Amino acid sequence: MNIKTTLSTIAIITSVAFSTGSFAFEKTKSAEKHEQTSSWLSLSKKELSAVEAYGEDYKDYIYKTPTELTFVTETIKRAEKAGFKRLTEKSNLKPGARFYDVNRDRTISLIVIGKKGLEQGTRIVGAHIDSPRLELKGRPVYEKQKFAMFQTYVHGGIKTYQWVNIPLALVGRVDKKDGSVVNISVGFDENDPIFMVPDLAPHVDHPNRSRTSRNVISKEELDVIVAAKPDFDKKVKTLVVDYLAKEFGITEADLVSSELALVPATKPRDVGLDRSLIAAYGHDDKASSIAAVYAIFEQETPEYTSIAYLVDNEEVGNINNTGASSTYLVDLLSGMLYNEKAENYNDYLLRKVLRNTKVISADVNPGVNPTWSSVWELGNAPRLGNGINLKLYGGGFNANSEYMAWTRNYLDNHNIKWQTSTYKGKASGGTIGSDLSNDNMEVIDFGVPILSIHSPYAVGSKVDLYSLYKAMSAFYRQK
Repeated sequence: MNIKTTLSTIAIITSVAFSTGSFAFEKTKSAEKHEQTSSWLSLSKKELSAVEAYGEDYKDYIYKTPTELTFVTETIKRAEKAGFKRLTEKSNLKPGARFYDVNRDRTISLIVIGKKGLEQGTRIVGAHIDSPRLELKGRPVYEKQKFAMFQTYVHGGIKTYQWVNIPLALVGRVDKKDGSVVNISVGFDENDPIFMVPDLAPHVDHPNRSRTSRNVISKEELDVIVAAKPDFDKKVKTLVVDYLAKEFGITEADLVSSELALVPATKPRDVGLDRSLIAAYGHDDKASSIAAVYAIFEQETPEYTSIAYLVDNEEVGNINNTGASSTYLVDLLSGMLYNEKAENYNDYLLRKVLRNTKVISADVNPGVNPTWSSVWELGNAPRLGNGINLKLYGGGFNANSEYMAWTRNYLDNHNIKWQTSTYKGKASGGTIGSDLSNDNMEVIDFGVPILSIHSPYAVGSKVDLYSLYKAMSAFYRQK
């Protein structure tokens, strides 16, 4: 099912309000109860169908977008089908116009122009599109014990032992000195070979049994097998280099200017006999970025200019010129304001845009795990199936109380179920929100609970994923 069909289906189905509240509500005018209930319990048949339709296209979308490069490419295709055009300096920013803007192929912003001028602020949903993974080092090919191997390093925080003995795909780009780009994808098609980090068998792992869980496999031991069949007069490594030249037209030296990632080759699958959950690689943070895409696609002419800001490098600290710490977003708003004001543009007006802008910094959270529930403070812990979670980390990470109240208001008015999320015993946090609040925007962090975050195959609830999209849509519409 393509995104256009899915959005059309969802739009028809959800003409009936999404019938869950921030907490369980009486049918009378009684006050809010503080007993959390599952989102599934109040869904009509039509709403259940909407959740399932969303889940099906979500699985297709997330499988096609394992990295920020693939996410941007796929989203451009979907955006253009939905009537978005590439933003230029001469674009006509009339209310209802739809644009997209790309920063170095690794960050994308989707924009729907609102009725109000930019000085009155914008509505931004920010999320990241990179996920934890293995990456090839600059000179990755070597031979050891008659195997050709790729040396890797880690992007983001992972439990290294989870990345052994699973099928991995190689995906990314190689930039050559002549300016040409070679895109590589091996391992996703069922007829492709895969790559794998081999583990030790229990028969011979005695020397390693004293290692702690985080060091069962060290980061330098996460090298993958590339080939193992020598020729009579060539080593296995040489054969790999020859293969790269023949198949992709690249040399070993070209790998220095490449961005190649090893990601799980597993397809998203439903989990459980009731099919209520989805297992997939990259819920963190495709759950939020995909929801932002769906939400902005259905905006027609919002009151305020609406932006889905989908950005790279959150998993390594929002760094580089494609991360949230770069000036890209402010530059984008500056260019749009200049388009609107021309010779009347000045920095003070840009600062007004930023000060009047409201932001959702969306990212997932660890959901309560049924086996290890003791690590949560359960009174403030997000549970799968109970809706979106508002992040209340303390330690200066919370949104201010008035913005929290404004958020509760539109969530409750649109009957969108929410819960709170606080880590046990300590303040924590940090998505892309702090970088946006540094520019004096009003920012709140929320997302959905996920099991096994940062693993190769995390688990989310279909109803939560759908609720996140509905919450973002309501945010864009809020006056």
